Order: sequence, then structure tokens, then C-alpha cells
Amino acid sequence: MVTIKDLKFRYSKKQSPLFEELSCELSSGSIVGLLGKNGAGKTSLLKLMVGLLQPTEGSVRILNHQPSGRQPSLLQDIYFLPEEFHQPGISIRKYVKANAAFYPRFDEELLNRLLTDFELPDDRQLNQFSYGQKKKFLIAFALSTKCRLLVFDEPTNGLDIPSKGIFRRVMAGALDEDQLVIISTHQVRDVENLIDRVLMLEQGKFIMQKNLHEIAAKLHFATTSTPHGENVLYHEMVPGGYKVITPQKDGSSSVDIELLFNAISNGTEKMKAYVN
Repeated sequence: MVTIKDLKFRYSKKQSPLFEELSCELSSGSIVGLLGKNGAGKTSLLKLMVGLLQPTEGSVRILNHQPSGRQPSLLQDIYFLPEEFHQPGISIRKYVKANAAFYPRFDEELLNRLLTDFELPDDRQLNQFSYGQKKKFLIAFALSTKCRLLVFDEPTNGLDIPSKGIFRRVMAGALDEDQLVIISTHQVRDVENLIDRVLMLEQGKFIMQKNLHEIAAKLHFATTSTPHGENVLYHEMVPGGYKVITPQKDGSSSVDIELLFNAISNGTEKMKAYVN
């Protein structure tokens, strides 16, 4: 689905490369979490994937196409929801009538169901909606396109707590096996129950790209009363004790993606070496 090979990118010749020799492969039937600190280049990487930016060197291939070529045959299978967007002063009905035809697999029945779930009236002007309502509409529209590649940049920003729960539910129930979803987010707690693969960006490189079952097979996540112990790879203080990461032995635990990200970004070399 997505193949990135030896990607190098810089915005100008005067700037240092944002990415150097970045490589990964992502397959359909997965929801991938793209994580990184501010300035790591997450949004730039998403734009390279959907063809809004062009690699300086190396290649990005989506469904065996070069996305920067902007071929209609590829664009009809990609939907990118940016963090910042503009909505025209038209109703949902008119927006759908004007845009749904660009996506051959568009599912109007699914859209109507999602609009009901998000409690969005389809006869109101989009520019009269709140930011959160606009975001919910675009999420509903994106899922309804049934595009094989869906790319979301901070999709839960602006959503209230009930809407975040609805987002998780509709994401889990509205996807087909031939679709790939990439979510870039700082709000890891909002999506960690959806993600099945993690990409972590730091200083222009992937410092981790693993499926959650690979992580769970290596690491155990728990809350304890003390951070000490010869097997503790990383710990953080929380109310009532400490969150810790230890080597996996004979059991399993849910992967705490936020704790894992902090551990990889701020932890010891022992922690980083153990994971990789």
C-alpha cells in the first residue's frame, strides 16, 4: 500500500534535511499511529505521502503510484484530513453533492449513519458549525469515501469527550480490510485502542516501527508502588505509584502507547536497545 524508500526531504537548499534515508512499508488492513515530538516532521511526512510535497531524494509510492504526480486514478483512493481546514458557506447536502462524485466508492448510507452518530444536521451551513462540528463532519465524510488510504492529522483536536468516544467507535466499525488509516496525533489516549502499528519519528528518522503484538511480546506495562527493580526499563510517577515498563516474561499486558513513546524518546539506551 505505502512504500517509502530512502526518503530525503528539505524545504530549501539552505535548510538541513528534515528527513534522511527514511524507509518503511505499510500494508492495508491496519490503523497506524504516527507519533513524534513537536517539529519532528509528522505533518510534512503526511503531505509527502499524499503528494502535497515532493521528495528531495528517494521515493514515496502509494498503491504503486508516485503521489506527487497527482494522478486522478490515485487521488480518488486517497483522503487527507489536515489539522487546519476551511469550510465553505454551504450545507452538508450541497458539499456532499459537489464532492462525493470524486470518490467512486463513496457510501452515502454510511455518511447518513455517521452524521446521526455525530448529531450533525445536514441542512445547516458548514461555516456556521463550531470547529468541533466541522471536524466531525470531515471525519464522517472521509470515512464515507471508502478510500483505500485515509490520512488524518490530529483528528481528535477540537472534539469533546463524547465525540472522541464516537470517533473511536465509528473508526473501529467503518473500515474495510483493503483500507489503510494513518493517524498523526499528540492525543495518544484518544486513539491507542484503535492503533495496531506504531511509527515514531525523531530527528529525521524512525526510531520505532512495530506492530503492537510485537511490542506486547517484548514488554510488560504495569503500575507499581515503587520504581525500583533490576528489571525496570523505564518508569514514570503517577498518582498512587509508578507506571513501569519491564521485559515481558510469561504474561501479557495492554501496550500503553503514551508511556512507550515517553520511554523511547526520553528513556535510557538500555530501553531503546531492548525494544529494537
